[in-house]
Amino acid sequence: MTTSVSLLARLYGWANQISRYAVWFGGAITIASVLLVTFDVLVRKFFGFNLGGADELSSYAFAVSTTWAFAFASLQRANVRVDVLYQYLPVRLSALVDWISLVGLGIFMAFLTFYAKDMVLASFTQGSTANSIMATPLWIPQGLWLIGLLWMCIVLALMLIRASVALVTGDIRTLKEVCGVRSAQEEAEEEAANGERMVKGNS
Repeated sequence: MTTSVSLLARLYGWANQISRYAVWFGGAITIASVLLVTFDVLVRKFFGFNLGGADELSSYAFAVSTTWAFAFASLQRANVRVDVLYQYLPVRLSALVDWISLVGLGIFMAFLTFYAKDMVLASFTQGSTANSIMATPLWIPQGLWLIGLLWMCIVLALMLIRASVALVTGDIRTLKEVCGVRSAQEEAEEEAANGERMVKGNS
């Protein structure tokens, strides 16, 4: 059991790191799309022509960067949770609610990814293209979008395994760290750590 828990912890760390890289990639293409749109607006304003396709590419960038950020947001417990009643529940009951919410999210993402896969395959087999000047083969941006959903499903499966082991063994602390609602103290500690890193970086 100890070996299995240690393996899960290592896999969890790797998933966190890969998800962080995915967020950086998503942020990079988002910034690139902002710069492209800005350049397009400026040349249209001062030189009377446009590059064409900036709005289309930016919409693809937004969709792809969003799904590639899902996994990292889940690992960091940054997803929105309604905790009006949750905060008044006993610890063990709230832990069970956390586990159920993770199962519900996993089921939803599995269905979403399944139908997204069908859409990408249909676009590929039918040779569908965007109704634009660029006539982008739709399976390319849709495929990148699907990769983010697939990775989210993999990460959720790993989270669910770790949370289930913690629930069965009574390790409430680990379960809370995997899928619990972040407390105000945790958020304050993270902000303090970020501020400390910024100060050290500027010094």
